[in-house]
Amino acid sequence: MTQRPISLASGITALSILAACQQATRDAPERSRFEIVGVPSPAGSGSTEPNLALAADGGILLSWVEPAGDSTHALRFSQWQDSAWSSPRTIVRRNDFWLNWADFPTMASLGGDVLAAHWPQRSGEGRYDYDVRIALSQDGGASWSDGIVPHPNSRLGEHGFVAMARVNDSLLAIWLDGRGYDTTTAEATRAMALVSRTLSPNGGLGDERTIDARACDCCQTDMAITARGPVVVYRDRSANEIRDLVLSRREPSGWTPPHAIYDDGWHVNYCPVNGPAVAARDSRVVAAWFTAPNDSPLVKVAFSDDDGDTFAAPVRVDDGDPVGRVDVALLPDGSAAVTWLERVGAEGAEVRVRRVLPDGTRGEAAVIGGSSAARASGFPRMGVAGDKIIFAWTQPGDAPRVHTALARLP
Repeated sequence: MTQRPISLASGITALSILAACQQATRDAPERSRFEIVGVPSPAGSGSTEPNLALAADGGILLSWVEPAGDSTHALRFSQWQDSAWSSPRTIVRRNDFWLNWADFPTMASLGGDVLAAHWPQRSGEGRYDYDVRIALSQDGGASWSDGIVPHPNSRLGEHGFVAMARVNDSLLAIWLDGRGYDTTTAEATRAMALVSRTLSPNGGLGDERTIDARACDCCQTDMAITARGPVVVYRDRSANEIRDLVLSRREPSGWTPPHAIYDDGWHVNYCPVNGPAVAARDSRVVAAWFTAPNDSPLVKVAFSDDDGDTFAAPVRVDDGDPVGRVDVALLPDGSAAVTWLERVGAEGAEVRVRRVLPDGTRGEAAVIGGSSAARASGFPRMGVAGDKIIFAWTQPGDAPRVHTALARLP
């Protein structure tokens, strides 16, 4: 075959295109810096424990807890609509919430007007006696059922750190369970287990399943839905007190044995109260987490393109002195946004966000807002709605309050 000669003009054009592509690659980190815009928060004075969930219409649900007078607190929520939050609605008001900076309520949409909300509620006199309670709404949050306990055979001890998601037409909930035995085999473990159960839209309970009979005691759990079904990520606890991040998938036969996302080898004899985050779109999964092997604190993110079976080498996200408390979201272009708390000065901290591309390229970090490294600052949260990323975090102090902000997708 005779090759057609390339003209000088064509060669110059090709070189120009190549140079433009190289320049675009070099500029990618700068272009991926998020511009943060503050948004008036619907949460009142004294509000804490924000969380975000995806609504059925693709919007974002914001939940939080705030004082309601007479020694009571209210779990409230609002929905992002167009360019503002809707008027807040109350899910439940009680004087026996288990109020804790690390174990916060969650919400989930089951499609249409069906919503689910969880909160921790005291169940006994012991310091850590509290239940998981899940309420359902059939009318978009105007009214709510009484709280359902998904672990009716275990009422004393710790039950918390919940993650929830819609799977088919049901709600799948996971939680850390301190009853001290494997709920599948009834074998005594004297350890914190990770347990799952489904709830139908009318509140019917499915089978209870043990995902892991020995998990880290008080780190947040997270869940995402991949092309092959739900995956959960959580901090494991080996017999040798290695507390690295692991993943398990729910298959028709049950939950798969957990496998490590990455071998950090973090040996610590206590719970760091610093759980992971996971997000998925089709077969792409991204996980973010805090770790501190050899007393070197790090925030990492790793990508998987096979539904979480394997992960690429992790990328460091933080700026050198992280508190952790991460969240992660997958963006439409396949990149990830990661939030975390970064220490600033002696006692301060900032909520920061950074975009990371699947090839490991890091964007420039952006400051979402000021906060604190203290427990009272809680865990910043993030969600994607249309062409925006919504952020929520607690600004602690004498009058703490939940703040919100947004960034447009790059």
